[in-house]
Amino acid sequence: MNKPTWITRLKTKWNIQTDRDFWMIILTFSLAGMFITFARRIIFHLVGIKATTPLWVKVVLYIPLVPPSYYLGLLFFGTVLGQFAFFWEWEKNMLRRLRLIRSKKPS
Repeated sequence: MNKPTWITRLKTKWNIQTDRDFWMIILTFSLAGMFITFARRIIFHLVGIKATTPLWVKVVLYIPLVPPSYYLGLLFFGTVLGQFAFFWEWEKNMLRRLRLIRSKKPS
């Protein structure tokens, strides 16, 4: 049975050797995505956002507070599922793309 093309492309792009690693990475993305729905509620409660808070305030606070929680969730679940090295590199690449850290220049 042949693997779907998208799996093969992602394994090549992410430099993954085994199917198990691929599925652990996909599971990590899924768990982190589910985790953030609970984390957002906790974060909003801690910051004092209520149902009556204006939408623009929620959006302004969401942007700097919730995405970092998602990335921490990726690292946590990636570590639990044995994929810490992949997600550590993935996060560094994401920060480079956002220009928050500089790329290493060859000496």
